[in-house]
Amino acid sequence: MKIAQIAPLAESCPPRLYGGTERIVSYLTEELVRQGHDVTLFASGDSKTRAELVACCETALRLSPLVRDPVPYHMRMLEEVRRRADEFDVLHFHIDFLHYPMAAAFSDRMITTLHGRLDLPDLAPFYSALPDYPLVSISNAQRRPMPKVNWAGTVYHGLPEDLLPFTASPKGDYLAFLGRISPEKRPDRAIELAVRAGLKLKIAAKVDQADQAYWNELIGPMVARHPNVEFVGEINEHQKADFLGNARALLFPIDWPEPFGLVMIEAIACGTPVVAFRNGSVPEVIDDGVTGFIVDTLEEAVAAVGKLERLDRREVRATFSKRFTVERMALDYLSIYRNLPGLRETGRRETVRTTALKGKGPGLQVVA
Repeated sequence: MKIAQIAPLAESCPPRLYGGTERIVSYLTEELVRQGHDVTLFASGDSKTRAELVACCETALRLSPLVRDPVPYHMRMLEEVRRRADEFDVLHFHIDFLHYPMAAAFSDRMITTLHGRLDLPDLAPFYSALPDYPLVSISNAQRRPMPKVNWAGTVYHGLPEDLLPFTASPKGDYLAFLGRISPEKRPDRAIELAVRAGLKLKIAAKVDQADQAYWNELIGPMVARHPNVEFVGEINEHQKADFLGNARALLFPIDWPEPFGLVMIEAIACGTPVVAFRNGSVPEVIDDGVTGFIVDTLEEAVAAVGKLERLDRREVRATFSKRFTVERMALDYLSIYRNLPGLRETGRRETVRTTALKGKGPGLQVVA
């Protein structure tokens, strides 16, 4: 099958540091190539891929000091997609709705995965006006605020099985927080939890310019006040295995409708359980009492940290292998591609030959 993957340009595929959407686009692209598909990746020029790379800007936009407005770069990318659209059996977009004005010509062989929160007030009027284009959610919780639209399915994220090694006996006696320093991620909760539990906390996170004041006024002073809290800063993919694998648990103390939470499956890939607050996708991703504990209050979170020894890290890793591999994610997307009404006959024949008999993976859910 000839497949176009259209990525955001904020980060490279895969990102050098933080960047959930581009990381997933990269994993999906490489797995589709591995399974024998002809994939073209529209992304930043510093991306690394075995697919054909169409470089739509020189470097990831977040890392370029010259970039002020990302929209012109995405418009340039979309013009190249429009020019080449007839080459592809399927066009898979990961850029929200930027492509909608040009999508009518190929909408019957297009899907759009929505990676962000959908409870923002400006989105419902937009999607209500354009309800027919097929969309994919990354959790069932993510889609709840949306008006009636053409949901093609829910596909949970997946990681390469050998990306993050299993750690049976963690060497570090600490709790981990990984992600972004922002109010909705609640690093303040993580600090308070660690203080109450009497354990060390390591925070590996980036501070966006938009959240600098939050760091300066609240989180930075909290870190400085507590000697058991260490701010590591932003880490790369190679550092992540050691950081997560050697932790007692990952803390996921979110206070917002998290669409998926990639860091949760990164932790369980290492065998590290997750203590997560019950918001957004958490009940879909974490198997309570198996891969971690789902809590509603800080008191429950402290109690959960005290029960971590009851969990079997091998079972945590086994659950990852069962539910959250990139192979499963790719097969789920191929199942959706096969059902697109405009899929070319060449794509249909090739898909039947390679994947049709494999059926739906455990991550694919079609919800009316």
